[in-house]
Amino acid sequence: MSMSESGPGATSTYAAAGVDIEAGDRAVELMKEWVKKASRPEVVGGLGGFAGLFDASALARYRRPLLASATDGVGTKVDIARRMGVYDTIGRDLVGMVVDDLVVCGAEPLFMTDYICVGKVYPERVAAIVKGIAEGCTLAGCALVGGETAEHPGLLGADDFDVAGAGTGVVEADQVLGADRIRTGDAVIAMASSGLHSNGYSLVRHVLFDRAGWALDREVPELGRTLGEELLEPTRIYSLDCLALTRTTEVHAFSHITGGGLANNLARVIPEGLRAVVDRSTWTPGAIFQLVGEAGSVERLELEKTLNMGVGMMAVVPADSVDVALTTLADRGVEAWVGGEITERTAGDTEAVTLTGDHAG
Repeated sequence: MSMSESGPGATSTYAAAGVDIEAGDRAVELMKEWVKKASRPEVVGGLGGFAGLFDASALARYRRPLLASATDGVGTKVDIARRMGVYDTIGRDLVGMVVDDLVVCGAEPLFMTDYICVGKVYPERVAAIVKGIAEGCTLAGCALVGGETAEHPGLLGADDFDVAGAGTGVVEADQVLGADRIRTGDAVIAMASSGLHSNGYSLVRHVLFDRAGWALDREVPELGRTLGEELLEPTRIYSLDCLALTRTTEVHAFSHITGGGLANNLARVIPEGLRAVVDRSTWTPGAIFQLVGEAGSVERLELEKTLNMGVGMMAVVPADSVDVALTTLADRGVEAWVGGEITERTAGDTEAVTLTGDHAG
């Protein structure tokens, strides 16, 4: 090997260190068409600048606009995408995790940015991830105004990657939803999840892969498809559905059911002195939840602390808003039902949420 190729006198390059600038440029070109589809009239300029621009003059119609911000990732679900070689759905999970946190306070998601970290840039793979993010933004009604793709050779394997994102929304100050609006007698409406969504995958992977020894291509009759297809099912995005509820009827609060499960997330919007009583008998969780429990001998309490158990979003509404709320959600194709109610909390009781009964079926 000559001195020009290695050794003390060799010339070092970024490519020799494992970073492929040309591949990165190619990835940007491939993703442009998808980013264009995830836009709003307020977006100024296009992809390629150092910052995304969003025309905030539209906020002038608000009396007192509050900006809401959220950031998240999709956790170890990226491992499922990597192992299956399917990269165009994980972005929808990312968007769902961010925008549905924003809408909990009643905020309309305006725009998102993303961060994709890879061990090696494969342009088509990066573009597929961005495609999913753009599709998620379209489903959420927000714009994808920019992002970053970073290549980290030596820290990540060539096929490894991770995604994260941040979003911004806006809500009128006197229309912020939350615990202060909830009253005794309010109804708790549950909205069905599309599956596991993007939380609890460390437990799921441990149970189904390490303990049960199942493969991703295993056909599972209870699921009606392969295990991998079930685990990669995208997170349902509720933001436009929730905003539709706020326009058609009175809503007091939302709760996005993510890591920590139904009770812990709903408790975050229940005020002191009140309690949400949720009846398990009002729904039957999807088969994947039972499979995880049985395959790993996971107790129900542990499942409920980790997984959404078939409920991805909850709304707390006055009793006289229930019919309109359920009709609105049904018209939008969202399976929903009354899952509980708000009652007074007994003296000395610190539990904000109580789960009662057993699941139907």
